[in-house]
Amino acid sequence: MHGILIQDIDKCVTFSYQYTNRVKFTIWCLGVTGKAIVKNDKAVSEHYTHGKLLGAIRACVAKLGKTIDSITIEDLAPVDEFHIGGRLATNNLLDQVNFREQDHILDVGCGLGGVSRFIARKYNNRVTGIDLTQEYIDVGTVLCDWLSLDKQVTLCQGSALSMPFENETFDGALMLHVGMNIEDKVQLFAEVYRLLRPGAFFAVYDVMRTNVGELIYPVPWTAEYSTCRLSTPGEYQEALRCAGFNEARVNNRRDFALKLFDKMRAKKAANGSLPSLGLHTLMQKKTAVMVKNMIGGIAADIIAPVELIVQK
Repeated sequence: MHGILIQDIDKCVTFSYQYTNRVKFTIWCLGVTGKAIVKNDKAVSEHYTHGKLLGAIRACVAKLGKTIDSITIEDLAPVDEFHIGGRLATNNLLDQVNFREQDHILDVGCGLGGVSRFIARKYNNRVTGIDLTQEYIDVGTVLCDWLSLDKQVTLCQGSALSMPFENETFDGALMLHVGMNIEDKVQLFAEVYRLLRPGAFFAVYDVMRTNVGELIYPVPWTAEYSTCRLSTPGEYQEALRCAGFNEARVNNRRDFALKLFDKMRAKKAANGSLPSLGLHTLMQKKTAVMVKNMIGGIAADIIAPVELIVQK
């Protein structure tokens, strides 16, 4: 048999058996992981889906005394920038990156596209947003049309772990309050790294775990522990390094958040009611308990909103 000894044949057969079974096992693992990701994606999307969101926003716009022709980015900010701090937090994050007019920016987990529209208006550039929740993309696209930003802002549905864009497409990226729903942050940041051009900035603003302790559910990003994917700032930094980014600038915004919540409570007490547009427009009846639990977690220093700025 062309000089092959019997023991060599035995080794080949054994290797073939082991290799075949290893491949089968790997495929099985990928299948299980894939099913888990699909299941998690479905749960996350269902958590955020309103069902009649566009109609709810239209009704709120009418309460403001506005029409779809007179509504402004500032009017919509309370509902379409629903991360901690809203527009104030967005501006603070943008002040730390060098986005320019000619840049094409990626908004990872864009929600309704509020940040995407604000960036497009602020820098007069192009922004592409991607989000898992189809309703957010559908409604966000309508809002872009209302504000005549449909030529500058493109929103698409998809997973941040596998985005449908070519390598080095974008000149910068940002991600606000997204990682709390994504377990595989190494893959998440590797995907962002793939899409950025050399030298591009990536700005992250997420709620992160800062200390041990039991978080009470529901919170705005999840109704239960099983779909909560909180990580520490250190784990974020390690995942970013693994993806290839340089050392992160870290800014814990806990104090900012607590002061903001105090102002919100005082304003609500003075006005006696909620504003027409806000997180309650999205999350409906569970908003109060979700926000209360989140504030409790931040006050107890279990979680905090944290900024991370990196560069490719």
